[in-house]
Amino acid sequence: MTVYLINPSHVSFGIGVITPRWLYVLASATPTEYGDPRLVDETLEPFDTTAINAGDVVGIGIHTGNALRGYEIGTTARARGAYVVFGGIHATLYPDEARAVGGAHAVVTGDGERVFPLVLRDCAAGTPRAIYDGGRIEADECMPGRWELLPEGRYMWASVQTVRGCPKHCSFCSVWRTDGQRPRQRHVDRVLDEIVELRRRGFRFIALADDNFYPVTLNDIRMASRRENPSHLEQLKATRAERFELMAGLAGLPADTVFFTQITMEAAEDPAFLDAMRRANIKGALVGVESVTPEGLKDVYKDFNANGEALVERLRTFREHGVHVLGSFIFGLPSDRPATFDACLSVAERSDLTFAQFVMLTPFPGTLDFTAWEKSMGSDPPRIGGVPVTRHWLIPQAIRPKVYVEHPVMSAEEIRRRTQLVWDRFYSLRSIWHRSRAVQSLRARLAFLLISKIYRQMYANTGIATDSARVNRSAQWARLMAIPCRRLFAGRPMPDLQVPAL
Repeated sequence: MTVYLINPSHVSFGIGVITPRWLYVLASATPTEYGDPRLVDETLEPFDTTAINAGDVVGIGIHTGNALRGYEIGTTARARGAYVVFGGIHATLYPDEARAVGGAHAVVTGDGERVFPLVLRDCAAGTPRAIYDGGRIEADECMPGRWELLPEGRYMWASVQTVRGCPKHCSFCSVWRTDGQRPRQRHVDRVLDEIVELRRRGFRFIALADDNFYPVTLNDIRMASRRENPSHLEQLKATRAERFELMAGLAGLPADTVFFTQITMEAAEDPAFLDAMRRANIKGALVGVESVTPEGLKDVYKDFNANGEALVERLRTFREHGVHVLGSFIFGLPSDRPATFDACLSVAERSDLTFAQFVMLTPFPGTLDFTAWEKSMGSDPPRIGGVPVTRHWLIPQAIRPKVYVEHPVMSAEEIRRRTQLVWDRFYSLRSIWHRSRAVQSLRARLAFLLISKIYRQMYANTGIATDSARVNRSAQWARLMAIPCRRLFAGRPMPDLQVPAL
């Protein structure tokens, strides 16, 4: 019995940006009696399903964006006599769909580390159950990845998770509903052990793949101190202290190690935290700006963000403390107007953002936005290719819409076109070269140019292009640029590196 773990993708780039962590974590959860699992990441190369034999176990992890491709692999694997197991956020939300459309024998909901050995044992006995509830495991149960199984020279960044869960409740996000609002932080020693292993293998750039690296804000502590619940206040202070302990450990690693993470904008109000990030070589963070207007922030339940000039100043604060920002903006909110696109671009440029991404509002399952949108569609929603639009992830890629939520003043095509134009302007050669002043040498500036262009090809053109031909061209260009780009991120192996003492 061969165990396959597959990360599906309709588009392959030859080189991956960040390691798909779940593959290597479930490899750790695979008992040795079943041998080393075969790990397949289709963002690198398409999977050859003819390798599957009867009696094999094919584990497929899906989110909404790659569910259809996952189902294609699942039905093929089942037809070849394999046991098909689905997991991931989307399978957790729609276990019946994974069985009906994806050919699943079994679906793992929630976290997979604890129950995956049981799944494999049952499949080996020919008695898989329909559902395995993995629940939400505690931080000390989180497993490291089996990084010795990484293919040589195929990823730019490694990934380590330090905390699961996010205390926020943004309307467009499902994390707080699937992973919970209680931060579950891994022990500092375990995180450092895993990071050192990756650094030994030559990974100099490492993503801290957390739901929210800044789970406790100063405002959280202020509010808790006003309430008569001292235990909650102490818990918040302990969580915050653990963040600082982790960053102190990261600061003890080789100085050329670079970390990137994801945090909320409230961190800009916490100079001590930002300074600790700088000392820890956390040089970049994805910050969800979402909207530049108070109306837009209200639309997404994110009114704790700033807007207007206060927003510009808050974003600049990150840069002043040595943290580069990848700002994320959403277009197509009900309060958006044609002028919103230029306003967002202006904020992105004036805020000294190093990178930015501009996404169109999409109702994803598990979010408040999706629940409201699905209800608004009624009992007989429009169909595309025979598929209800409320199940848009099942619509074939070639005819899948780019915008789903009807806007009060703009058409879907206008939103797509204006979004594309913002990408074009922010990532024009002139704009990129201007932003490249963030680095010093000519070589570094040229590297910045290459990285910016490949980021745009991978995340813009393959996501919002109008037709499959443009998507394919963008993927080909990204593939050509990815090889030299990966070399820019590679570091020399450091097999003798020791875990820094705390």
